[in-house]
Amino acid sequence: MDVGNRKIAIAVDLSDESAFAVKWAVLNYLRPSDNVILLHVRPTSVLYGADWGAIDLSVDTSDEESHQKLEDHFDAFTSSKASDLAQPLVEGNVPFKIHIVKDHDMKERICLEVERLGVNAVIMGSRGFGASKRNCKSRLGSVSDYCVRHCVCPVVVVRFPEEPEAVPSPDHIAVLHEVPEEEEGVPEDQDQSSDGAEEEEQVDDVQKEQRKDGAQEEKQVHVQKDEQRTDVVQEEKEQI
Repeated sequence: MDVGNRKIAIAVDLSDESAFAVKWAVLNYLRPSDNVILLHVRPTSVLYGADWGAIDLSVDTSDEESHQKLEDHFDAFTSSKASDLAQPLVEGNVPFKIHIVKDHDMKERICLEVERLGVNAVIMGSRGFGASKRNCKSRLGSVSDYCVRHCVCPVVVVRFPEEPEAVPSPDHIAVLHEVPEEEEGVPEDQDQSSDGAEEEEQVDDVQKEQRKDGAQEEKQVHVQKDEQRTDVVQEEKEQI
């Protein structure tokens, strides 16, 4: 197959996570020349898929006619939801077709359809792939896990963001805010010891000044005594 005309399948389960995966594919993965298949595996049991929308379950499913009416109602609902999911493809002018099959085993049927249709890659949402999306053991984990290991082509799993209004992007970009460096503070004990050292230095300076002044006074006294002795000697010489 020509690389320029890829065939890409987007596996959807009519959930918000699948809708996000379609938007992500249009913005980040698909090319104008791609042929896109919106692949949906509809549960064989209507009750199994009833959590996906407002389906009227008031009819008596034991009656064959009523059961068929409910099946037709659910088929119409599924087609309508699939068309809604395809809106980003329509707006992006990406050629596509909707492929809906019925099976009780979603993960195995996706792999079979992918191989049968000969697609180059599969894209699917990553959180809540199924009605029990709030369960930690939801079908999403098992479906995406199974497809990654068993599909004959690459599988792109798109993680649904925590913020519903987030714009689909190739990856989650984390903005790292630099932590301001703390100024190197002096410990309180060190401050006290520094203050004490300064006080001791000041005391030493005062004592040095005092000793210096005392030495000068002693020197002056000695000089005065020497001058007095000199005067006495001169007087004695004059008397002689």
